[in-house]
Order: sequence, then structure tokens, then C-alpha cells
Amino acid sequence: MNKVISVLAFLFLPGLAFASSGGETLNLTNHTVGYAALAIFAIAYLLVMAEEFTYLRKSKPVILAAGIIWALIGYVYVSNGMTHEAEAAVRHNLLEYAELMLFLLVAMTYINAMAERQVFDALRAWLINKGFGFRQLFWITGVLAFFISPVADNLTTALLMAAVVMAVGGENQRFVVIALINIVVASNAGGAFSPFGDITTLMVWQKGIVDFWGFFALFVPAVVNFVIPAAIMHFAIPNEKPTANSEDVPMKRGALVIVGLFLLTIITAVSFHNFLHLPPVLGMLTGLAYLQFFGFYLKKTHNFNKAPYDEERAKENMGDIVPFDVFNKVAQAEWDTLLFFYGVVVAVGGLGFIGYLALASDVMYNSWGPTSANIAVGILSAIVDNIPVMFAVLTMNPEMAQGQWLLVTLTAGVGGSLLSVGSAAGVALMGQARGTYTFFAHLKWSWAIGLGYAASIWVHMWINADLF
Repeated sequence: MNKVISVLAFLFLPGLAFASSGGETLNLTNHTVGYAALAIFAIAYLLVMAEEFTYLRKSKPVILAAGIIWALIGYVYVSNGMTHEAEAAVRHNLLEYAELMLFLLVAMTYINAMAERQVFDALRAWLINKGFGFRQLFWITGVLAFFISPVADNLTTALLMAAVVMAVGGENQRFVVIALINIVVASNAGGAFSPFGDITTLMVWQKGIVDFWGFFALFVPAVVNFVIPAAIMHFAIPNEKPTANSEDVPMKRGALVIVGLFLLTIITAVSFHNFLHLPPVLGMLTGLAYLQFFGFYLKKTHNFNKAPYDEERAKENMGDIVPFDVFNKVAQAEWDTLLFFYGVVVAVGGLGFIGYLALASDVMYNSWGPTSANIAVGILSAIVDNIPVMFAVLTMNPEMAQGQWLLVTLTAGVGGSLLSVGSAAGVALMGQARGTYTFFAHLKWSWAIGLGYAASIWVHMWINADLF
């Protein structure tokens, strides 16, 4: 019975926080509370998947599930006279979430600031004026996502390129949906071969399991993972061009500076981690200060109506009609997405604290073997976000060759592309393009993404055979 429960548990990933206070913990895997927690989490995730039909925001069921799961755990621990263990575990969960949430918040704030300064509208106008068709735009945005992701991380890249696609695609929903799916796949694939291209690769690098240059052995498998589904989806893209529009869309004052500050923020985050061994989120928050100070400058120099009208000067100062306010950009962040991650991290942390992680480790790495287990990890990461999946594997810390660690890094990164809820990039775009990019819209192309997933694994095991 334990093995059956462990497999079920991993289907709904007991992962991100195998937290403990360092004291005694209770094994609740055969307890009514354990079974109830699995059922509650499964129901919550079914509601997440049905969002486009129920119109129930995805954050609501997982937040409720997280609260109920930990309430059940707390009740059992208090009944056994253990009043601090569950509290310490929850605090560990909250720390994990805080790092993720603040990282995403800064990225979303910059995206909103660039959108308000008309960066993406200007890029859309430039692409349309160049005469690119929808199929060309599909490949341009996909390739850009693949090569930007290793530097800017897959989540930030997906948000950037999605803003461009939605601006260019306009009312052509077929192009927008397929291009967004392509961006999720490309961003996740591009992030898989870089130490800071994905939060999962960052965790593996930080753990010291794979060195900086070791990840680049995954470059060719990552290309295969992106190109195969893109080549299949190419034929579903309308062979048309966006509506011709010769209008020149000027960016508002300070737009390019904000783009530069965003790049500087990314460099700061990478440098904090790479050279100072500090959490990347600290660098991201430092970068938010860059934007705050520049926003203060824009606000203080808000003078569009203070001088005689001049057409050239008006273009130059576009955006001064309404003063720039950085806190409006923070408020416009996709809070449903941020709260969804809270629910997942805390609920999954509860399942891990119950004890299912040890059972899953025994079944997967001892019974199935590392290759089968690592391939399964990628499929599991499509059901629940790949971040907790990788955290689970790192916590298990099975004895594996370098090639196997690279395999699980690849599968956890690109396996999340199989479903829209499997990666931070997919979840973020579900919020950014609500009603357009949905769980079931993505699911229609999961078979093509699956072909790329299988091919990338085969290519990795072939070209990196000496690492196994």
C-alpha cells in the first residue's frame, strides 16, 4: 500500500519543502490526514486545470488547499504534544516562497513599466512595418526566447516575448495561442542549458552538483526540444501577415533607459549569486531600486504642459502627460500568479512534511532505476511546477553519474513544457494572457511537445554517453 501511495504522492509532487525544524517529525503517510491531504491537493489542481471553464482564478483553490493541509498537520502535531515542529516547517516554506515571489514581482514590475512606456507597442510596429508574416514572427519570437532565456531566465523571457506576440498578433487568436505555446517551450528549453536560465538549473548549480560549464552539454538536446514541436506547430500558423499599419509608434520618455535598467538588474542578480554567493532575489530587489530612482527622476521632470507646445518636443517628452509612478507598476503585477505559487509551495511543502517524499524516493530511484526515474521526473514536472520537482530530487540526493544529473536537469526543465501548469513560464503566461493562453489550449499541442521531449532525451544519452 505504501508504494501505491508514494506514486500517487509524486503525481501531485510532495516536494518543495522537505522542511523540518531539525527535531522529531511524525510519519503521516498511512494516517487519515495524509490521505486527506493528497485528496485535497488533487481536487485543488483539478480546479486549476478547469479555470477556463469555471472562471475561478487558479490561486483560490491552491491557497485554500494549503491552509487546510497545514491545519490538519498542525492538529495532529498539537494532539501529540509537538507544538513547534509544524510551525518551523511552515516558516521554511514561506522563506522558499518569499524568494520566488519577490523575484517574480520585480520581473513583472519591469515588464509593466516597459509596457507603459510603449516599448512593446513600438517593437510590434517595427515588426509589422518590416513586413514579417505570422509564420516568420512565430520563428523570430521563438528563437529570441530560446537565446534570451539562458541569460534572462525562462520566466522573464516568456513575459517579455509574450508581450510582443500579443501586441503583434492583435485579434488573430490562433497565431497568439500557438506563438505563446512556442515561447513557453523555447524559454524552458533555452533555460535548461544555462546555470541561471531556470530556477531548477540554478538550484543544481548552487548545490555544486554540476559546474558552470557542465550545463552547456545540454545545448544540442535543448535545441532539439525546441525545434521539433516548433516545426510541427509551424504549419498551424496562419500563412498571413498582420494588418498593415504604417503608423510609427514612439516610445515614451525614458523607455530605453528602463530597458537598460532591466538588463542591469539581471546582471546584478546573476552577479550577486555568481560572485558574492548571495540569493539572486537580492540582486533583483536591488534592481527594483534602480527603477524606483529613475521613476522619481521622471516624476520630478514631468513638464509636458509647462512650456510652449512644440511637436518635436512633444514626441520627445511623450509620457509626461501622466507622471510615471513605479508603485502603479507594482500594483499591476499578476497577483493571481504570485498567489498561485504561494498555494503550490505551501501545499506541496505540507505533503513533503507528511513524509511522502521518502517513499517516492525509494520507489523511483531504488526500484525503477535512475534513468526511468529521471524521465518520470520530467513528466511529473508537467503536472506540478518543475521547481518543487527539482527540489524534491535534490532533497533525495540519489547517487547518480554526472550524465544522470544532467538528464534530470534537462527533463525537469523541459518536461514542464508538456502542460501549461508545469513551469513558471507557463503559469505566468496563463495570467498574462488570461482567456487566450489556457490549460486546454496548451494541451492540444502536448503531443508535439512530447515528441520533442523524447527526442531531446535520446540525443542527450547519445551525444553525452561518456558522462553516464
